[in-house]
Amino acid sequence: MTETRRVVQRGLWFEEFEIGVIYEHRPGRTITEADNVLFTTLTMNTQALHLDAAFSDALPPFHQRLVNSMFTLSTLVGLSVAQLTQGTIVANLGFSDIAFPKPLFHGDTLYAETVVTDLRESKSRPGEGIVTFAHTGRNQHGDIVATAVRKTLVRRSPMDGSPSVSA
Repeated sequence: MTETRRVVQRGLWFEEFEIGVIYEHRPGRTITEADNVLFTTLTMNTQALHLDAAFSDALPPFHQRLVNSMFTLSTLVGLSVAQLTQGTIVANLGFSDIAFPKPLFHGDTLYAETVVTDLRESKSRPGEGIVTFAHTGRNQHGDIVATAVRKTLVRRSPMDGSPSVSA
């Protein structure tokens, strides 16, 4: 009897990242009213622009509720996890250069892509490296709705090979 080969989805090891490569994360995520209201209330953000339809409808220039920008940021990063860091990340080290050039609205779909902008071995943590990601979120029309730079601590590949593949 032969054993079935198994492959478990994982992110990339430090050595697998390449500077300048564009990683497109699919599928996208369509944002619902329930997503926005739940996230906004869970995080105690009582901003009327997210919760009060009558208030938002009367307010130029958008005349509708906006998706909470922290939900947009969280979803943008979350869309990258399965492809880039699932099971290989040690920690997020920080975020910078966060921008929301256009808002997301209920019913919009967020698509994410990531470019690796820097790689370096950790000086203080053998077996790990620091990867800098530039995340970009676009809506279904291709408009950029969010950008962020994220530094992460990522594991190097184990010497005996990836634990995610077995015979």
